[in-house]
Amino acid sequence: MNKSVVSRAHFWVATLWAVASGLSVGVELISFQGDLSQGSLVLGSVETRYKVSYKGEQLKLAPNGQFLLGLGRDSASVMEVSLEGPDGQTSVHSFAVEKRLYNVQAVDGVPQRTVSPSQTDLARIKRDSLMVRSARQLRYEKPYFLGGFEAPIEGPITGVYGSQRVYNGVPKSPHYGVDYAAPTGSVVNAPSGGVITMAEIDLFYSGGTLIMDHGHGLTSSFLHLSAILVQVGDRVQRGDPIAQVGATGRATGPHLDWRMNWHQVRIDPQLVLKALPLE
Repeated sequence: MNKSVVSRAHFWVATLWAVASGLSVGVELISFQGDLSQGSLVLGSVETRYKVSYKGEQLKLAPNGQFLLGLGRDSASVMEVSLEGPDGQTSVHSFAVEKRLYNVQAVDGVPQRTVSPSQTDLARIKRDSLMVRSARQLRYEKPYFLGGFEAPIEGPITGVYGSQRVYNGVPKSPHYGVDYAAPTGSVVNAPSGGVITMAEIDLFYSGGTLIMDHGHGLTSSFLHLSAILVQVGDRVQRGDPIAQVGATGRATGPHLDWRMNWHQVRIDPQLVLKALPLE
């Protein structure tokens, strides 16, 4: 097994090269596009005759050899990707991951019940979490994500990915989405193509919640909605109206909380917009 290391922690495109057997010219092995930082989505590209693995799991390749890889909020400082060639030989390539600093954001005025839930509420929260997890475990093979992404709504950004949240003076989990302030009823559009996998109007924390699958484990979630305009199983195109902004669940006012996952890894939607711009 061969190993190589790319030490740059922050870059737009990184490429590994190898010397073709019997030739004196370089042959591109694998390339990445995106910020290699905590919370990022990385778009990789490899010849389809190779197999790509990350953390022991083989990654799905699109017909053009592109694949996705997501890094969590507190991802390790090194990302290792394995390549298996057509001859069965495996090489491991290590890439440095840039560490991010996250702000603390105080949010006051949310319903106290959502800060200190009762035992009954905790049971409901558990059921909600299982529904969301199940929706994200569905797998669609079509790489809708290759069409690129745009923001699902226009408006001031009032909350960012990764910030440590303090609700009514009580420290809670980090925020994993991007908040867009907008009036109740404002239309939310699909940021890219995909399939609707969950449409629930009343979850405990997130209120009206919609999840769509963009293919290869990449999903978008839309929280605090006042209305949902699509149904589970619907296939939508980028720009299609899918929901309306609200203030349901744990919210102080109307806004859209847009979140993204690569499988169960929570990633930063703003970095997805950078890694997968519109065609």
